Amino acid sequence: MGIAVGLIELKSLARGLMVADSCLKAAPVDVKIRTTCPGKSLIVLTGEISAVTSAVEHGVTAGGVTVVSSLILGNLHPGVLPALSGIAEVIPKGAMGVLETFSVTAAIKAADIAAKAAVVELLDIRPAYGLGGKGVVILTGGVGAVRAAVDAVTPPLKEEGELVDAIVIPSPHPGLWEQLG
Repeated sequence: MGIAVGLIELKSLARGLMVADSCLKAAPVDVKIRTTCPGKSLIVLTGEISAVTSAVEHGVTAGGVTVVSSLILGNLHPGVLPALSGIAEVIPKGAMGVLETFSVTAAIKAADIAAKAAVVELLDIRPAYGLGGKGVVILTGGVGAVRAAVDAVTPPLKEEGELVDAIVIPSPHPGLWEQLG
């Protein structure tokens, strides 16, 4: 059985701590609190889908008007959490895909969709640090796979109004790869 992840993005650091407490009291989940763009926090909840769902529902209620967005993903692709944690090893594998979103939760959702749509490796999910609340997903693989992953993500992000940009670089210069390592 895959892991489920819940995300609650808030525009308050103080409220983020209160929301994390509410989530932990609501259900048996693991919680990570991340500071994103100045003044924002991201609560990442992992566990069984029913526990994550309950925790997110309680957290959104506790967060009230400070909640920017929330998301629950069941059966999360195993490459998402390492990329979000910044522990995925950057090994050039051909093409590079970059997805830029208006929110961190949209970036994580995009990473999950992309990784499930094609044989690609998630290299990094950058949540909002110096990005004004945006999120960026960087992935690699064969040119066709990267194009397929980016194409799978683009329509739902556009429909939700969350897409800033989506690009494929077929053969990145080695100097570009060095910037990511």
